[in-house]
Amino acid sequence: MSATPDWFSETSPIQRKNSAEAVFDDLRSAITGGRIAVGTRLPAETRLAATYGVSRPVIREALRSLQTLGLTQTRTGSGTFVVTPAPSSDLSYSGYSARDLMEARPLIEVPAAGWAAVRRSEAEAEALMALCEAMDREEDPHRWVRLDSDFHMALAEASGNAVFAKIVAEVRDALMQQSGLVNMMASRRLASNREHRDIAVAVRDGARAEASRAMARHLGAVEEVVTDMIGPASGA
Repeated sequence: MSATPDWFSETSPIQRKNSAEAVFDDLRSAITGGRIAVGTRLPAETRLAATYGVSRPVIREALRSLQTLGLTQTRTGSGTFVVTPAPSSDLSYSGYSARDLMEARPLIEVPAAGWAAVRRSEAEAEALMALCEAMDREEDPHRWVRLDSDFHMALAEASGNAVFAKIVAEVRDALMQQSGLVNMMASRRLASNREHRDIAVAVRDGARAEASRAMARHLGAVEEVVTDMIGPASGA
């Protein structure tokens, strides 16, 4: 008998606050560590939910991230299967590779943050701060990712540059997928909240240079996690 059934029988209910992150981390570690072998069909959502002591939506969120990472594949009518023990190096979201996003975002969002500090209206500054407050309160990973997306979109619009706003809107779905996976991989939600607030405060205060630096720090932290997943950019 393989080690996989034993591993599932030994898994205990999740106690940590963010259950989706905990389930994802447990399953990912088991796959990358070889405790769940390639070719294994994962138990159904209902069984996983009972095993971990969480709801089915929590399990669904974790499984979605495993698939985005390339570790599993869901086959209609058959279930979710482990397809590789290591994350895909050509990770992509909505047609954009993780590397494309990693290289392009600093060229767009860093200057956008700076211009937002110069051009934002009072209402836009207040909206950014309100989004920070909402992200601080939000515990649900899916809803948090939506707020994160709203923040970056609002910031691009506050820059007063239609090109920045159009580009961010175009890649918004990809950014949401990346954000969800990065937070699952590194439990970065609280750190990200602080980084977003630093950006919003600088924009509110009209501090162009600091707003740009704060955005650069935020994207740099995201890049560290992405690089851990897919490796450094070629030629870097």
